[in-house]
Amino acid sequence: MAPRIPVTKTPKVYVGGQFIRSESGRVFPVREAGRGTRDAGRGMRDEGRGMRGAALLGNIPQCTRKDLRNAVEASAKAGPDWARRTPYNRGQIIYRLAEMLESRAAEMAESLVISGAATKAGATKEVAASIDRLIYYAGWSDKYEQVLGNTNPVAGPFFNFTVAEAMGIIGIIADDSAPLLGLLSQVAPVIIAGNTCVCLASEQFPYPAIVLGELLAVSDLPGGVVNILTGFRKELVPTFATHTHIRGLNAVVSQEEKKQLQLGAAESIKRVRARKRDESLDWADEASQSVYEIRDYVEFKTTWHPIGA
Repeated sequence: MAPRIPVTKTPKVYVGGQFIRSESGRVFPVREAGRGTRDAGRGMRDEGRGMRGAALLGNIPQCTRKDLRNAVEASAKAGPDWARRTPYNRGQIIYRLAEMLESRAAEMAESLVISGAATKAGATKEVAASIDRLIYYAGWSDKYEQVLGNTNPVAGPFFNFTVAEAMGIIGIIADDSAPLLGLLSQVAPVIIAGNTCVCLASEQFPYPAIVLGELLAVSDLPGGVVNILTGFRKELVPTFATHTHIRGLNAVVSQEEKKQLQLGAAESIKRVRARKRDESLDWADEASQSVYEIRDYVEFKTTWHPIGA
């Protein structure tokens, strides 16, 4: 009997709790060691630069501005319910997501290795750090308000207090250097505060984000809270910058892309947190997790209330 040929994965993006292809029907190939992604981004053919013969991981959807707008709509639908949940419940869901990631740690590590994003040892460490990152923010779920909010003393018969509230939809542009840990480090502080998000996965290594989407689909996280797109920055960054329903941006970008985001955000009045893409950005560092990462994606409401009747 001839050896069985394994079924090749059909990668799809995760939007609104469903797996979809790009509305344009466009795809770009990703091959083992990630060589296909870089060359596809430059319009190179598969035969170029020694790619012939490399095993095909899949044809990744090349999302468009329309896909991004659709993902924003899905986020908007999921937002009110997610924001109304108790912080404790959101923490439980994020903790459960960490449990599920640990149970599929080998699969996630393999996605990093075969896409060329990390060595086997590095992938194992990145997955472990990703699990710990989710646990860290799950622990802050019912505590960040006490740290970030305040009861303000006033000279009068009033209570005056400041509380943190979710901003709404946050756009996330992921880093290439740690396509799983970096993405989750950007997503976790956003959603733990009651926001929803639309993520653009690493352009160079999108495959781990595809596998992450498959994990999110069977988790307790409601569909639409986290939406993952794949594609090219040059096509999607301008829409991230100018879309009026995106209330904030958490992006790892080049200097030119940062300028583009800031100019677009000035027109649509959104908050921008842009970090520079370089080798000094270490997602495994303790400095990359903090309650103040949550603070960047909340708004503060101050309330006056009279004492007495």
